[in-house]
Amino acid sequence: MKRRMITVLCIAALLLCALTAGCAKTAPAAAPAVDAVGIIGAMDVEVASLKEAAAITRTTAVAGMEFCEGTLGGKAVVIVKCGMGKVNAGICANTLINEFGCTRIINTGVAGSLDPAIDIGDLVVSVDAVQHDFTVEAIGFAKGEIPYTGLYAFPADEALRAAAVDAVKNAAPEAHVFEGRVCSGDQFISEPAQKEKIVADFGGMCCEMEGAAIAQACYLNDTPFVIIRAISDKPDGSGAVDYQTFEAQAAARCADIVRYMAEHL
Repeated sequence: MKRRMITVLCIAALLLCALTAGCAKTAPAAAPAVDAVGIIGAMDVEVASLKEAAAITRTTAVAGMEFCEGTLGGKAVVIVKCGMGKVNAGICANTLINEFGCTRIINTGVAGSLDPAIDIGDLVVSVDAVQHDFTVEAIGFAKGEIPYTGLYAFPADEALRAAAVDAVKNAAPEAHVFEGRVCSGDQFISEPAQKEKIVADFGGMCCEMEGAAIAQACYLNDTPFVIIRAISDKPDGSGAVDYQTFEAQAAARCADIVRYMAEHL
């Protein structure tokens, strides 16, 4: 009886060791700690110039997005086109942080002006970002507030803001730079009445479709971010230019600004 008990205990110990070893093999590996800057644009034209300027060493597809790792201005970067809209943008930012080890996020692209003082071609650097189309007011929350967080505006990192403003002044001195709120929503805002409603609800300097989702993902991951937007139109629709022509020009300007930032971070 004693010998049988010893045999049973030995078998149990061997099984426990095997299970422990198996769990150790299947446990997910932690993402490497890499001091890389994640750079997000919504469209190809917003990242093409940056990818051309960077020394890309590896491209990885995740969630239908191509994450291009390399260096820009001597700084480790991961450049990616997220596609339009808040869902794409949030997934993209989270992936940059948790899969590629990015410690700072820069979002670049085009936006519509909400402030008459901001002209076409000027730059807006985010102070914070809100989702202008998010509302659960019917159950007691403020417009734009994320339920049970007390938050509706996600603040940009002060050091990255300062770096972005400095980059505009040095890399695009012909443009004016403004610091203010970025308003995001899953809508292409083009009508003056739509813009007036956003300003009445949230204030803000510009509107676009990705920044606030990136801001929220960065907030949840405790990661510094900044949004840089080139302005494509006036609040009242005046001074409109051909969008495709402007987008190419704005993308080139933003690329120069982000490249300068990378060199001086």
